[in-house]
Amino acid sequence: MRAKPAPINTPEAQDAASRGFSIDAHRVMAPKAAPGLYLIATPIGNLGDITLRALQTLAGVDVIACEDTRITRRLTERYAIAGQLKQYHEHNAEAARPRILEALAAGGSVALVSDAGTPLISDPGFKLVREVCAAGHAVYALPGPSSVLAALSVAALPTDRFFFEGFLPAKSAARKSRLLELARIDATLVMFESGNRMQATLTDLAEIMGDRDAAVCRELTKLHEEVRRAPVAELARQADAPETRGEFVLVIGPPTADAEVLTSDALDDLLREQLSEHSVKDAVAHAVALSGRPRREVYARALELAKDLRGGDGED
Repeated sequence: MRAKPAPINTPEAQDAASRGFSIDAHRVMAPKAAPGLYLIATPIGNLGDITLRALQTLAGVDVIACEDTRITRRLTERYAIAGQLKQYHEHNAEAARPRILEALAAGGSVALVSDAGTPLISDPGFKLVREVCAAGHAVYALPGPSSVLAALSVAALPTDRFFFEGFLPAKSAARKSRLLELARIDATLVMFESGNRMQATLTDLAEIMGDRDAAVCRELTKLHEEVRRAPVAELARQADAPETRGEFVLVIGPPTADAEVLTSDALDDLLREQLSEHSVKDAVAHAVALSGRPRREVYARALELAKDLRGGDGED
């Protein structure tokens, strides 16, 4: 059972003399931060990627709310910041949120950081920001490191329009269903994935978007940073060989104007899934919308599959 979050102290909790940070043994004093919530981007791997404004604010706030105090402490210790660290994560958010709001109401300043990167991108900060805004407190964004933008920068794929998906479903059937929907988006796709699911995800991607250019970005900004660029189908063929440890970001290029979105096998999988739950008419309508193929072609294939599935003539 998780411990109940302790009350957050008021602005007087941190002595003014301790507000500061150090860079290469040079001590820099930081002014006390103005009341409000500060959303601070922190390094995704290389601790040197922190901004000066972020260091000054982390040293100047009364409290640093973070997902894991052990991870954030590596950053504060690196720069000799004597901040008060308090946990704020998806498991304690309901109890911790009121305490942060109380501290802000008392004139305090709170920094919100994630374990890595920009807060609110695939982390639980959204509800806190919404309630802080509703209570009338100031919210400030301190931009900086982001694995999404870092991956887009090095992928060598179009960046004028992109769609961030986050994590795909863990199970193949749900993942394929979601990928079929994503395949219709006319933009570069960015998604997170864990190393132990990379091969399975790339296999599903190859079935649905096999000819698209893509990049697999691993351990960005870290010692073992690796970026592999190739069509999705080629990346899937390589997936059982490379290292699967670390943090991964997948970047998939947009569909080309003359590209056929779904392979024949992927269309069959989609139709079988739809026919198991819907009439031929409804299954065809859904498959046409997702596949980009002509209705006549999809309808003919649906009739053939319906015969196999239902043992009849396939008509409803």
